[in-house]
Amino acid sequence: MPTYLEIDRRDLREAAFVDTPSSELTEGQVRFRVDRFGITANNITYGVFGDAMRYWNFFPASDTTRGRLPVWGFGTVIESRHSGVPVGQRAYGYWPLGSELIIDAGRLDGRSVVDVAPHRADLPSPYNRYIFTEHDPAYREGFDDIHILLWPLFYTSFVVEDFLDDHSYFGARRTVISSASSKTAIGAAFLAQRRGMGPVVGLTSASNLAFTRGLGCYDVVASYDDIESLEKSEACYIDIAGNRDVTQRVHHHFGDQLNYSMIVGDTHWDATAELPLPNVGPKPEFLFAPVQIAKRTKDWGRDGLEEKVGAAWYLFGDFAATWLSSDIRTGTASIREGYFDVLEGRVGPSVGVVCEQLA
Repeated sequence: MPTYLEIDRRDLREAAFVDTPSSELTEGQVRFRVDRFGITANNITYGVFGDAMRYWNFFPASDTTRGRLPVWGFGTVIESRHSGVPVGQRAYGYWPLGSELIIDAGRLDGRSVVDVAPHRADLPSPYNRYIFTEHDPAYREGFDDIHILLWPLFYTSFVVEDFLDDHSYFGARRTVISSASSKTAIGAAFLAQRRGMGPVVGLTSASNLAFTRGLGCYDVVASYDDIESLEKSEACYIDIAGNRDVTQRVHHHFGDQLNYSMIVGDTHWDATAELPLPNVGPKPEFLFAPVQIAKRTKDWGRDGLEEKVGAAWYLFGDFAATWLSSDIRTGTASIREGYFDVLEGRVGPSVGVVCEQLA
């Protein structure tokens, strides 16, 4: 019987595994067993913005007050009523945090299959694609956990940095990134530093200063307490923390020298603004990655985009292997605990929660 972690959409701290009846496949459908997946701050962002960005719509729960959190990882076809997707085929993609997923298989291209289920038709297409491992240019033998934990985050990192490059970094001379110890921030910093567009500045908590400085992908690392001590120059701000007070302080410190302010994530999802500061600088803009992906697909073609991302990914994967380790969670109780550990910020920046054996 399939089981899924169902979360109260109004309170992410209310979550429990729910068993559901198994469904018969219809013609053209494929049943995947969800084998191994990660839980990171990125997934918490999916929950925080679940209604606003329609993340809850991908995998409808048993009732509309609850949601099934999307996760990234590997699955295997265990039943198929589509001749082009055989049993045993392994794929990387976007799954519900649960034991299985049934898709309406369509748009096969030899490399991947797309879920063309009606309820996903108007949702961003990159999330509906399942890439067969044996034909995945990003896949590397022996890097499964790094792929699980970092590939979707790195793709976001790539899009963040590419968006800034596409706009000539808005004329800025430095890039400031909050939540600098987070995996998405590390990827963006790695790429920005390689681009050579001036100093890359990381903002992080005092407890993560040593780790973040040790990475070497930031030119300057400062604690949130020291924002006002940063050198002033024209800057872009990448807000991954989602801490409203941090954003206000960055805006006030750089003032009219802040050329652009981007919202990417919400790792400090439960923080509320306390400082009574007026708005200063550019209005923060939310980066919705699929829009930039669609633009670059048009600019470069899908293969061209994947080639560019893949080349950057291989370099980043080697770098990540020097500092990232996996915290393996097995079975429903341990996985639920892992979800809460990530939600409450109890997982260190050098560790990623990897889950398995729900089925």
